[in-house]
Amino acid sequence: MDKERGRWAGTFAPLSLQDEGRKLLTAIFGAMRGLKLYPLENEVVQQALSELHTLVAGFLESEGVLEVRVMGDFFFLNEKRLRLDLRNFSTFGSLARVLAAHGIGEVVVTRGVAEHEWAPFLSLLLRPPAPEDALGDFAERLWGTSVRNIVIRPGRAEQAIDLEEEAMEGARRTYAYSVRVARHALSDIRMGQAVNVGRIKRAVQGIVDQVLANEPSILAMTALREFDEYTFTHSVNVCIFSVIMGQRIGLGKHELYELGLAALFHDVGKMRIGEGVLNKSGGLSDEDWRVLMEHPAEGLLALFQMHGFHGVPYRQMLVAYEHHMKTDFSGYPPVRRSRSLGLFSRIVAVADGFDAGTSVRSYQYRPKAPDEVLREMRDNPRHGFDPLLVKALMSATGVYPVGTLVILDTFELAVVTRANADPQRPHQPEVKLLADGVGMPLPEPIVARLDEMDEATGQPLRTIIKTTDPARYDIRVADYVA
Repeated sequence: MDKERGRWAGTFAPLSLQDEGRKLLTAIFGAMRGLKLYPLENEVVQQALSELHTLVAGFLESEGVLEVRVMGDFFFLNEKRLRLDLRNFSTFGSLARVLAAHGIGEVVVTRGVAEHEWAPFLSLLLRPPAPEDALGDFAERLWGTSVRNIVIRPGRAEQAIDLEEEAMEGARRTYAYSVRVARHALSDIRMGQAVNVGRIKRAVQGIVDQVLANEPSILAMTALREFDEYTFTHSVNVCIFSVIMGQRIGLGKHELYELGLAALFHDVGKMRIGEGVLNKSGGLSDEDWRVLMEHPAEGLLALFQMHGFHGVPYRQMLVAYEHHMKTDFSGYPPVRRSRSLGLFSRIVAVADGFDAGTSVRSYQYRPKAPDEVLREMRDNPRHGFDPLLVKALMSATGVYPVGTLVILDTFELAVVTRANADPQRPHQPEVKLLADGVGMPLPEPIVARLDEMDEATGQPLRTIIKTTDPARYDIRVADYVA
């Protein structure tokens, strides 16, 4: 075992309260869905209610009380803010809206709750709220049931979510919606069905608006990479990175929209490639690569045949065809006559290369550290990326992009959560400290700016000495950056 791993080995247990909170909300939503679809006696419903009660009983055994509070789309479990990821964001948003419709801001469950109390409580949530005094009506109906250990309360009107949290929540909604739209669109293409281009345009417009309004928030969403969703999150991440680079080099809003649309569709040709190649584990054979290298031409044809655009989507077709050509045309498809590589294609190539290099894929189990990928893209001309556009991306992400796990000169372990807005200090981002200098996990992450100076010495209080692999410490960086 090397020294670095030895220092922190075994210190990062799963985020128990976060995990339990997500499981609990999922169980509530699942039981509600079962009650909505089937009668109470149904085996599926009974199993869902039993699983929910088991989770709650275990939680109460360790914590004594269970308090779920909702503010907008934010959930708190015993005053701990739950970080919701891409897989559960839309589900929990639906649950939040159901509670809000009944005027419920808090649900408190106490020891002694019985399994039979869940069915009437959840059934009442499924009823349409009263048009007047929804909370009072719900409370009255609840009291008329056998429920005695599940208590509802109104929301805390005096508590407000700060502007930064609101911006982050808006970015989450935009990201989750965009991934959902990408999933539907690309799946429809694979199945040979018509694509709802209008929804795609709205998703791209939402991304452009988020970049222009609050770039750091939407940039943080790109750390929500899920292996099972790679095809769709990759398309959305490439769209975000491309729009950010376009904005950095001075493109107007309409051009950013056209660029974003091209970026979202850049890999559409892969939907015409067999899933056996795309999802193949381990290395790809020469024949697999030959098949995969057909996807730019397939993408051009797919876009040409797609309906819903105002005219032929030439820019999008060109990007789908050119984004793997490289600046020296040593990539693919092969170039047979003199041509120049379009600006949009060069931008999308950089965005695609960065996200692919930092993501887990079926044939790439260990992604590289984001800072390493950026340096390689910038400094190694064989990769064929436009170095000026790589620098434009670096100006947004910083030298250490959001989601990078770093070790500081204090031997603290931290995750980068925000790039430094000062262009002179890209190496000094904002981080969240996860472990102290002797490797002990902190009870709560601590936000720290690496450009903070020691007044006595005039030197930074903390400096990054190296990046490291989150998998070595069983850390999900997405739990800290979004």
